[in-house]
Amino acid sequence: MRKTDYAFWTFMTMAGLAGVTTVLNVSSTYSATSPNSELYRQLDLFGDVFERVRSDYVEKPDDTMLVESAINGMLTALDPHSSYMSAKNYRDMQVQTRGEFGGLGIEVTMENGVIKVVSPIDETPAAKAGVQANDLITHLDNDMISGLTLEQAVEKMRGPVNTPITLTVIRKGKEEPFDIKIVRDVIRINAVKSRQEGPDVAYIKISTFNEQTHANLVKSMDQLKKDLGSNLKGYIIDLRNNPGGLLDQAISVSDDFLERGAIVLTKGRNNEETQRAQARAGESAEGKPVLVLINGGSASASEIVAGALQDHKRATVIGTRSFGKGSVQTIIPLGGNGAIRLTTARYYTPSNRSIQAKGIDPDIVVEQELPEELKAKAAAEKPRGEASLRGHLKNPGDGKEDEKKEEESGSSAYVPKEPEKDTQLQYALNMLRGTLPGNTGAEVAKPAEPAASAPATTNEDKKPVPN
Repeated sequence: MRKTDYAFWTFMTMAGLAGVTTVLNVSSTYSATSPNSELYRQLDLFGDVFERVRSDYVEKPDDTMLVESAINGMLTALDPHSSYMSAKNYRDMQVQTRGEFGGLGIEVTMENGVIKVVSPIDETPAAKAGVQANDLITHLDNDMISGLTLEQAVEKMRGPVNTPITLTVIRKGKEEPFDIKIVRDVIRINAVKSRQEGPDVAYIKISTFNEQTHANLVKSMDQLKKDLGSNLKGYIIDLRNNPGGLLDQAISVSDDFLERGAIVLTKGRNNEETQRAQARAGESAEGKPVLVLINGGSASASEIVAGALQDHKRATVIGTRSFGKGSVQTIIPLGGNGAIRLTTARYYTPSNRSIQAKGIDPDIVVEQELPEELKAKAAAEKPRGEASLRGHLKNPGDGKEDEKKEEESGSSAYVPKEPEKDTQLQYALNMLRGTLPGNTGAEVAKPAEPAASAPATTNEDKKPVPN
């Protein structure tokens, strides 16, 4: 083993094994002529500081916590989306992206130290056991919830399939708390919710891009086509407040509305890492008009979909500027020590646009009507977006001096619960039906020739994951 290799091995052993209690001094192991000699001097510095903290801090520190914090500090210094995940956080992330877990099937929030049920999910153990919206859960298996965080309480409610749990519930209209026994089952998070808007419009809300998203979208579209039949005028795809998720799911969703052409390009540090995803022949919307709703909460994978359909002129994008997260993160497992989330590429829309720190500008800007209590806050606070995050990646630009654009900071992410008060949704409905006030003459995008794409190579084996 070369001396320089030994120095690096010593550092990695120190950082990777929580049980190591002695840090070797590597100050004499690097070669003065090594091109990496400065790097190993810096590793010496890390080792010196680590050992000094362990020996002199006012209280005995936790070695694992120190190492994990150091690793996380290194990653978060790169950009806002690179980070270290402990083994538990990694498992939680896998649950979110997988879209299914062992649990009860209730959406909950924390209120005054107890768990409040937002709503039970249809056809789940909680719904079948009689859990209702606005129920207050005070105990889990006779243990008080008071003192737990929402995350801790949720973790206790999740567990292996076919295992029981008893909830102690307070319900309005009942004088005394009562128990509900529930047996856990596989809960699938449906990222796609759909409904008819009147007798002629298919509305589809995509809340995230997990492993179930594309399959659920196909089911929703098939059902809506069956229900609406020949009355179907078109689709409204709602991506507002969708924070993103899996890249392959964003590609599959885009492909459902495209006949051919590029969907997204991902460009890494080296040219050989550039990839391009292509649409396959056939599209599920069968040529019907498509409108896409976005706002300041639409980020990452949702921006990939909006950008692809916009560039191909397959959809009219309505709403306000999106978040502007144009980078791709790859999840790299570290054995039993969790994983790192590392920014490995930027993504570009089919016309070679980078939306990093700029966002997707809608074809038609429609501001959401805010309630009075939010207007003053909105006037005082600038909307947050990628450009407002400290240390964000800069937009690389397209090299055309006359087309340069300043970074933008997102837009409002407010969406009212009542559809009739949803300004953006109502505009889209009127546009599809040709009933816009004042006969504006706005046209709905229909299938067109694919946009020009920059050349790129593909690599099917590498599957980066955006946030």
